[in-house]
Amino acid sequence: MSERPNVLVTRPIMDAPLAALRARCDVTVHENVSGIPREELLEVVAGRDAVITMLTERVDGEFLSAAGPSLKVVANHAVGFDNIDVPACTAAGVLATNTPDVLTETTADTAFALLLAASRRLGEGERLLRTRRPWIWGPLMLLGQDVHHKTLGIVGFGRIGRAVARRGRGFGMRILYSNRGPISPEAEAESGAERRELPELLEEADFVSIHTNLTPDTRHLFDAAAFARMKRTAVLVNTSRGPVVDEAALADALENGEIFAAGLDVFEREPQVEPRLLALENVVMIPHLGSATVDTRDAMGLLAVENVFAALDRRRPPTLLNPEAL
Repeated sequence: MSERPNVLVTRPIMDAPLAALRARCDVTVHENVSGIPREELLEVVAGRDAVITMLTERVDGEFLSAAGPSLKVVANHAVGFDNIDVPACTAAGVLATNTPDVLTETTADTAFALLLAASRRLGEGERLLRTRRPWIWGPLMLLGQDVHHKTLGIVGFGRIGRAVARRGRGFGMRILYSNRGPISPEAEAESGAERRELPELLEEADFVSIHTNLTPDTRHLFDAAAFARMKRTAVLVNTSRGPVVDEAALADALENGEIFAAGLDVFEREPQVEPRLLALENVVMIPHLGSATVDTRDAMGLLAVENVFAALDRRRPPTLLNPEAL
C-alpha cells in the first residue's frame, strides 16, 4: 500500500497547483465540472487524508463521518466558507482552511466592472447590436447613470470592500461603508470612507456594492425594505454571496423602478437564477466569475495546496479557520 497521502479534489483545478499536489500525494480529481453528486461525494471521501473542496460541497457532520478518522484537513478553494460547518470540523479534529487575500484585487475588479456595466447599460447595448436590428445614434438612446463623482456605499468593509473603495476613489467617488464591527482608524483614514449604519447608507448611496459574508444575520439582508430605502437612480452590485439578496424582492424593485439597475455575479439558489431577473434588461449577470482569471485561480489553488501540505506536516496552515482544532 502506498504511504503517500490520499487527497480528493472535488473539481478540476489549475495545472500548477495540481502538479504540486501530485508530486507529493496520490490525488483523485472529480472531473465532472457540474459538481460531484452528494451520494457519490460521501462514498469517495472515505479514507482520504485531505480534501480540496469547492463552495458547492457541503462539509458537515455527515461528510466528516463518511470521511472517517484519517481526514486531517478540508481546504476550501474559495475565500467564502459558508459551505463548511467549522464547529463540526473542530469537533472532529479536522482543520478547515480557505483562500483569502489572493483574490481580493481580482474580485474588486469584477465588482467595479459590474458597477460600470449596469450603470451605463452596456449589456443592453451589446444585446441590441447582436440582434442586428437597424439603429441610429440619438440623444435619448440608452441613457444611463454617471459613475464619476457619485456616492459609493460599500456593505462589508473587509479586504475586497476596501479594494473596491480604492477603485471608487479613482473615479472621484465619495465612499460610505457599513460594517458589522469597527475598522481601524488607519484603515478608515487610508480609504477616506465615512461610516454609516446600513439604512443611512442605502438612502445616501448612488451605488451599493455588497461584500459581506453569508451568515444567518446577512441572509436576505437586501430585502424589499432595503430596496425601498434606496434611490430610484441607485445601482446594486453583488459579488459576495447570492442569498444576501432576496432575488424575488430585487426583481420587484427593478420591475417597479424602485432602483435603476443591478449587477450580479452570485445568485440566491445558484446555479439557478430568478426567472424574472433573466427577463429584465436592467440587470447585468455573470456566472460567478469574481475571481476567474488565470493568475488568481493559480494562486487560489496553490494556497489550497499549501494548506493541505501544512496540515499533513502537522504545521499550522497559512489560512486556518479553526486554530482550536490544532
